[in-house]
Amino acid sequence: MNALPAESIRETPLVDALGERYLAYALSTIMARSLPDVRDGLKPVHRRILYAMRQLRLDPATGYKKCARVVGDVIGKYHPHGDVAVYDALVRLAQTFAQRYPLVDGQGNFGNIDGDNAAAMRYTEARMTEVAALLLEGIDENAVDLRPTYDGEDAEPVVLPARFPNLLANGSSGIAVGMATNIPPHNAGELCDALLHLIKFPNATFDKLVEMIPGPDFPTGGVLAEARQAIVEAYRTGRGSFRVRAKWAVEKLGHGVYQIVVTEIPYQVPKSRLIERMAELLSEKKLPLLADVRDESSEDVRIVLEPKSRLVAPELLMEQLFRQTELESRFGLNLNVLDASNTPRVMNLREALQAFLDHRHDVLVRRSKFRLKKIEDRLEILEGFLIAYLNLDKVIKIIRESEEPKPKLVKAFKLTEVQAEAILNMRLRQLRKLEEMEIKSEHKALTDERTGLRSLLKNEDKRWKAIAADIAEVRQAFGPKTPLGRRRTEIGTAPAEVDVPVEAMIEREPITVVASEKGWIRAIKGHVQDDQEIKYKEGDRPRFFLHAQTTDKLLVFATNGRFYTLGCDKLPGGRGHGEPIRLMIDLANEHDLAAMFVHSPGRKLVVASDAGRGFIVEESEVVAQTRNGKQVLNLGEGEKAEAATAIAEGADAVAVLGANRKLLIFTLDELPTMTRGRGVILQRYAEGTLADVTTLNTKQGLTWRAGGKGDHTETDIKFWIGKRGQAGRVVPKGFPRANRFT
Repeated sequence: MNALPAESIRETPLVDALGERYLAYALSTIMARSLPDVRDGLKPVHRRILYAMRQLRLDPATGYKKCARVVGDVIGKYHPHGDVAVYDALVRLAQTFAQRYPLVDGQGNFGNIDGDNAAAMRYTEARMTEVAALLLEGIDENAVDLRPTYDGEDAEPVVLPARFPNLLANGSSGIAVGMATNIPPHNAGELCDALLHLIKFPNATFDKLVEMIPGPDFPTGGVLAEARQAIVEAYRTGRGSFRVRAKWAVEKLGHGVYQIVVTEIPYQVPKSRLIERMAELLSEKKLPLLADVRDESSEDVRIVLEPKSRLVAPELLMEQLFRQTELESRFGLNLNVLDASNTPRVMNLREALQAFLDHRHDVLVRRSKFRLKKIEDRLEILEGFLIAYLNLDKVIKIIRESEEPKPKLVKAFKLTEVQAEAILNMRLRQLRKLEEMEIKSEHKALTDERTGLRSLLKNEDKRWKAIAADIAEVRQAFGPKTPLGRRRTEIGTAPAEVDVPVEAMIEREPITVVASEKGWIRAIKGHVQDDQEIKYKEGDRPRFFLHAQTTDKLLVFATNGRFYTLGCDKLPGGRGHGEPIRLMIDLANEHDLAAMFVHSPGRKLVVASDAGRGFIVEESEVVAQTRNGKQVLNLGEGEKAEAATAIAEGADAVAVLGANRKLLIFTLDELPTMTRGRGVILQRYAEGTLADVTTLNTKQGLTWRAGGKGDHTETDIKFWIGKRGQAGRVVPKGFPRANRFT
């Protein structure tokens, strides 16, 4: 190979070279692939598909052509990408369950709501719909700019004239580099109402716009279950989300028995996946109120749900399903689009509507100027014809006798070059009297039209009236009285907080939670007694032994001062030795378990560190929602959390035990109630640390576990009662050598 010339080599740091190339890639992805244009609501691939179909004359009134033909033209002329990607985009434009207003009229298998793929492009056929024709209307009248195609052999539109508000009507979604877009579909009739209102009141409030556009209108229907204020706020900022629920009804079967029939499911939820997930939850016994689920769908959705008992309220059953399945889903709103200057930005609803109106205004001006130029050119020719009719004999004489009649015609009748050429090209049959009358009639009509266009171009109010009339026509064609324009998604209200008891979500069964010294945990069925023989791994021994129900929550307090929460139904079974608890929570190896108990709402806890500091915390405040737990007890350098105990019913005092076997009892009132902190000093130590904490009723005395002899209660405890922060006194005679209360 020949060496490259020295001047073509540029030394550049790798980081700069990578940055330049990645930036070019990012810009290409943002502006030429992933984000739609606010004016026509299309990405380049969709725009090129529609333009190629128009070039193939696949109008709504003509016949179909194979999709392979369309895809071939698109990738050959306009879009140098893979045929699979282009065909997938074309298929989506034809799917009635994916597009609110399909742009492609497909013939053949174009997939279904179950998530099945379309047939190969050689089998399917397509043509444009009326909506697509509206998007392209006026493209031959200089309505938009054209740019060279990738190979420079042809031209393609930068944007379509878009007589139809496609961006919001059909929505869009895409992921670019560093940004994304997600726009739900809306009702075209409602959009037209808002556009007409915005023409009259450009500063219309979002509350007013939401009166006309109450929310998205999904092709698969469903119920929009979102608070109106949340919808207004989403449209105000261009970001938000909408909760969509399946539409359902109760069918009575007699004798008090019923079944629930789901007829509409949330947008973009494959029906087969939804039913498969429900069947999985059913087999895992996580839907105890549901007995069976069946798919009886044909062309319409029909999912039958059988309750386990006729006594189960339908609302309670559906609330459980909404929480655990995709019968309820959220569709995000991220109105991130390319504006007229090709700049990506997040718009609010009013800005998006106004951008469409501005585009229609620009298209109207450009089409009017184009038509005006055509009229003026035609009038010039017609005026030449009229001159010729007035001087017909002289014109014929000049043509017959002259070698070069054109200059003589121009000179004799003061014609333009164009007029003289038109007269010379006139056919003899046009010399009849009837033709002269038709020319005069055409001349008058075009003159009147020219006057109207000039007036339109000079008067902005007239232009906006023309745009309003055009939008009104679109509304008439796709309004609520038409089958396609009728609203499909029902506008509901935000669901009230239905208190679904935990027992309804999980089958309630008694279990015994067993945790070992080395952190292995399991749940044995039934309430096993602690004297029953339970096997552990070699070298391991019991640590925690609790009776609970599968519906309970398990609170775990670790030496790092964090509380972790586990669902008892999710604990490993009692066969074998269980699983390490560290696989269920994010607990570092240098930390260990300090306490474990079954959650009891409304209860209070005393938490303490080995430094002898602690406080009272509401038990509801320590429930964690994530594996990472919830920090409750803050620790100093070298400290660790040592104990957490529930305040017993009727307790009025705290008993603190040091590693030095000194006991101190003081009133609960001396401890502050906090949600997080380091706490106050409970007991002071010259040497050693805190060993254990418990609560007690001073009238009943202090109780501790006395080994195999059962519990022992010391009623005479005055000797150990003092003030918080004291050192305490040596424990009573017979206190356990393990130096713990339990």
